[in-house]
Amino acid sequence: MSLFHGSHGPWLIAEIGGNHEGSFDDAMRLADLAIDAGADAVKFQVYWGDTLVSRRADPDRNRHFRRFELSPDQHLALARRVREAGRAYVASVWDVEAFSWLDPVISAYKIGSGDLTALPLLRAAARTGRPLILSTGLSDAAEVAWAVDQIRACHQAYAARDMLAVLQCTSMYPIAMSDANLAVMDSFRGLGVSIGYSDHTLGSRALEVAAAMGAEVLEFHFTDRKEGRSFRDHQLSLEATDLLDLIRALDEIRSLKGSPVKQVLAIEREHGHPRSFRRAVYPSRDIAAGEVLGPENLCVLRPNQGIDARDYDALVGRRAARALPAHEPLDWEWIA
Repeated sequence: MSLFHGSHGPWLIAEIGGNHEGSFDDAMRLADLAIDAGADAVKFQVYWGDTLVSRRADPDRNRHFRRFELSPDQHLALARRVREAGRAYVASVWDVEAFSWLDPVISAYKIGSGDLTALPLLRAAARTGRPLILSTGLSDAAEVAWAVDQIRACHQAYAARDMLAVLQCTSMYPIAMSDANLAVMDSFRGLGVSIGYSDHTLGSRALEVAAAMGAEVLEFHFTDRKEGRSFRDHQLSLEATDLLDLIRALDEIRSLKGSPVKQVLAIEREHGHPRSFRRAVYPSRDIAAGEVLGPENLCVLRPNQGIDARDYDALVGRRAARALPAHEPLDWEWIA
């Protein structure tokens, strides 16, 4: 079975991201909350400020990311916690050196929207041969196709659609519903990849709609509480109760979608609807023996008893072999 298949349909990735705000204890607690709420995967971001943001070009953001850093040992401890709970550990790796020590514990690597054009990082991730998830915020269709080509050029494993997921994403926090553009997912199918959605809206409606549209991967920010938090990501994150509500909605969506095979269902047969709702051919008036059958003396009525309405044309032009009372179900033995 593909990695990108969750317990409730889509693979649910709870993105802790920076919501731990540099606290290892908070990171561990958030992982536990996500696991208990039913996430299929728990995701963290692995970075160091000095290998992510230039100290000279953007000193403020450099300081921000340095404040949110966790150590390699802390990331490995988080990975063990997630894996011991039977869930997948996923990471956005923003430092090329981290691939070597993370690889033994990783279930899938995430390439964030900002790194879709970071060729050295794309190649480092692809050389691992691990499942990859690619977010596509900030990108146009040509850039997405280019990134997929670069990944596949590094490792033949990514020719398989269940090894590479491409997610529709809009890189703003938060975004309006009108900026989610979920229909873009359909265009990704032509790339031969798994498709999904990385959410930056408020609430879970966009995630529900994405699931109904066929998303195989759903990524959402996750927190313990939004109230009283200044870091922006908390406000667009799902809390544990939100995730539980989303899972209930996904179960309903999966039930509503049902089977792709069109067939008569047992419930329709049990209630006799193929007979009571469908029509048969009946005399519209009394028909004398020997009279020619046609539109002037035939009609189609419920129930479907006698000669099926699909055989109407086969009756036209034939003759009645006996008198046929109006509205009496017909029998082929009575047709000459």
